[in-house]
Amino acid sequence: MKKKMWGSSTILNVMYVPALLFFAVFIFYPFIEGIRISFTNWDGYSQQFSYVGFEKYINMLTDKNTWTTMSNTVIYGFGSTLLQNVLGLAYALFLDQQLRAKGLVRTIVYLPVIISSLIMGYIWYFFFQFDGGAINDIMALFGAQPVDWLANGPRAVGIITFVNTFQFMGVAMTIYVAGLQSIPKDYYEAASIDGANWWSQFKNITLPLLMPAITINVVLNIIGGLKLFDVIVAMTNGGPGYASSSLSTMMYNLYFARQDAGYAAALGNFMFLFIAIVSITSLILLKRKEVKI
Repeated sequence: MKKKMWGSSTILNVMYVPALLFFAVFIFYPFIEGIRISFTNWDGYSQQFSYVGFEKYINMLTDKNTWTTMSNTVIYGFGSTLLQNVLGLAYALFLDQQLRAKGLVRTIVYLPVIISSLIMGYIWYFFFQFDGGAINDIMALFGAQPVDWLANGPRAVGIITFVNTFQFMGVAMTIYVAGLQSIPKDYYEAASIDGANWWSQFKNITLPLLMPAITINVVLNIIGGLKLFDVIVAMTNGGPGYASSSLSTMMYNLYFARQDAGYAAALGNFMFLFIAIVSITSLILLKRKEVKI
């Protein structure tokens, strides 16, 4: 009887309770609170606040800094996704060959992933900083004038996108290597007998059968890029002004620097909705292109 009780579906369902409580306390409740706070003028510290309706959302939509930040966020998200997938796939195709040192290459490419994003940002900041930066010091050896790489908004956005790509392309590479290894070699042998060249095999065999790996990488990269925070804080802190800011860093600055928790919550809700729509849409569209082996 005791054995039957422990094996019943009721007992198994009870074991979900701790996870559900954790989700409710640390995710669902803060999410609901964020929605409530977005309708207030709370400064994030005092006990006094009042409800202001949709005022914070109107401020968000009419603030030119929001649209600058939104543009940067799109570049971080889709720019990093494109570069990470192209470079990750290139490395995976390289490592799929019969190479003696492919284990070493895989380790070197993946190594930046295990480093904290904040630390990675500071490491690259020492390369690009104006005074004493490694790049400017090298340029000085050849008589070139130093460049303030991070003072220009569009250039800083491009550099941050590159740094994010450099750090996480190892994840894309690993997933693509696993995807390539799951494709039966018989398909390539049959294509070679029929006279198909490398490009034809890649276009008609590799890419279609690699779609599950592409789906995983694209969705993960989009989510990671659209919520980029640590690298930006380390390299520019969103500056100059909001020229290199993302939605995450703008929300952080609104709360802690401007002490406008209501505005920060409104921006956070918008960011959540935007990332959810983009990632779910990407997942649905890419899933439709997947084929079974």
